Amino acid sequence: MNKQKSFSEQKSALYLVPTPIGNLSEMSPRAIETLKAVDWIACEDTRNSGKLLKHFEISKPLLSHHEHNQDISIPKILDHLEVGESVAVISDAGYPLVSDPGQKLVRTCVEHDIAVIPVSGPNAALDALVASGLDAHHYLFYGFLDAKTTKRVKQLEALRDFPYTIVFYEAPHRIQAMLDDLYSVFGNRAMCLGREITKLHEEFLRGRVDEIRQNCDGLKGEMVVVVEGAPKQDTSVSMDEALDVVARYQSEGMTTKKAIQQTAKDLNLSKNELYQRVMRAKKEEE
Repeated sequence: MNKQKSFSEQKSALYLVPTPIGNLSEMSPRAIETLKAVDWIACEDTRNSGKLLKHFEISKPLLSHHEHNQDISIPKILDHLEVGESVAVISDAGYPLVSDPGQKLVRTCVEHDIAVIPVSGPNAALDALVASGLDAHHYLFYGFLDAKTTKRVKQLEALRDFPYTIVFYEAPHRIQAMLDDLYSVFGNRAMCLGREITKLHEEFLRGRVDEIRQNCDGLKGEMVVVVEGAPKQDTSVSMDEALDVVARYQSEGMTTKKAIQQTAKDLNLSKNELYQRVMRAKKEEE
């Protein structure tokens, strides 16, 4: 068991400090105070972070810590912490660890009984969620889907029946393909696309997946996609009726797999449940 009292007197600590995702005025007094107080600042890109720190008149030695150098950077950071120094971790924008490096470092510090202290601040996922108009009581933050279509579709299929709001991050050059796959797998659900959040050109597109995917060409900036959860199954449609629909699609030339996928999408049924029922019916016929 690891028990931490964050505000007790201690020799060293790792601070997780969020930075603005666009609007510099969202840098909190506590975040600035923490960065001025620590001995070292670990950051993704020392050039980007250097500009931010200069703006707030923070002068501290920087440690490069990103996804590709963790095997080297973590031991260096740990060396500083173990001799009683304090280190703050920042990402290029937003909250460290949320789709950014830092998880392995935090785990290592916990294993070495070094305090890990979070500082509240900007987060694009939460900004988009609360502004989306969709249910924010229960939600799943998924982050980035795979860049390859085949893997992305499989990930979406695994999430298709999740009943609560889902939040994704996406890059502008992939948003069209991502929304096309989202429509194919999830159907035409309600959604919100947030971009350039907190910046001058902040924009929210609210509507159905199909209309938004037809109006996202040329959009720039980091994207947050918020999608409503799976609709409740329509119990007015019997499984026997669904089997008839599957059979009709098969007679039109669809494979069994495709017929089941399309029927489940049409009738808002569980694809897995429908598949099991089709296989059972097939065995009964034999």
